[in-house]
Amino acid sequence: MTTLAADAAENSLAPAVTRAVRILGLLADNDGPPLGLSDLSRALGAAKSSTSNVCAVLEDSGLISRRGAGFVLGRRTAELGGAYLASFDQVREFYDVCAQSPVLSRELVQIAVLDRTDVLYLARHEGKRALRVTAGIGDRFPASATAVGNALLAELSGEQMAERFPPGVHLPRLTDRSIATRDALDEALEATRARGYALDEGGVFPHVTGLAMTIPARTSGEHTLALGVSIVDMGHTDTPSEARRDEVLAAMSVAVTLLTNPMAPPPPTTTTPTTPTTRN
Repeated sequence: MTTLAADAAENSLAPAVTRAVRILGLLADNDGPPLGLSDLSRALGAAKSSTSNVCAVLEDSGLISRRGAGFVLGRRTAELGGAYLASFDQVREFYDVCAQSPVLSRELVQIAVLDRTDVLYLARHEGKRALRVTAGIGDRFPASATAVGNALLAELSGEQMAERFPPGVHLPRLTDRSIATRDALDEALEATRARGYALDEGGVFPHVTGLAMTIPARTSGEHTLALGVSIVDMGHTDTPSEARRDEVLAAMSVAVTLLTNPMAPPPPTTTTPTTPTTRN
């Protein structure tokens, strides 16, 4: 792995920039504890001297900082992350929409964006039924396993799917109910298009059901997002009651409408989704 990393850096147009990006990624993936210079240079497949030079520049810019004998991410990364999130108007409005919804205000609601074969979580409304085990802001999960991921993948063309998930690919499994094959994924996406929302029943966390709908981009320069709700019955059964699921789906449909066009009047509350959220 280190040889591949070193080759990638040397073959790039800007090796130092490539190493800087790799260092930031390594520190982010380490979930908090500092990484020493030896650890970083070993992971990069680079000499300590060149790794030290890159770290010095990153430290001067505030992107990393020293902690003991190692490095952690610096405050500047939080500022950049905040600026990135601020560019998504729908993410800012998401919190107001959740707070004003009698149903979603009680639920764990999230927004995610597709990044190749993963989903990246951008926002999280805790609600009164928060599930601490679920994804937090900035977390990545396999798109194939999640409801938000299925909702977003259902928007892709056949060519885009083939490029990201070639035939015969083995998909990551988080539980024994996760989608494991490309054929099973295709079936799930077809079902998502047919019903107008994505459904995950224990594919990410046991006893947690995920529901998701896409939020269309308002302009060509914005990303299509997915609105997801994670629910579980108070009795900790495998699936929530049909009544609760319908209530949540109806509230999600209203939220999607508001986030797509804030000037539109809220649609009437119904027991089923009123607007398809994926395209065939």
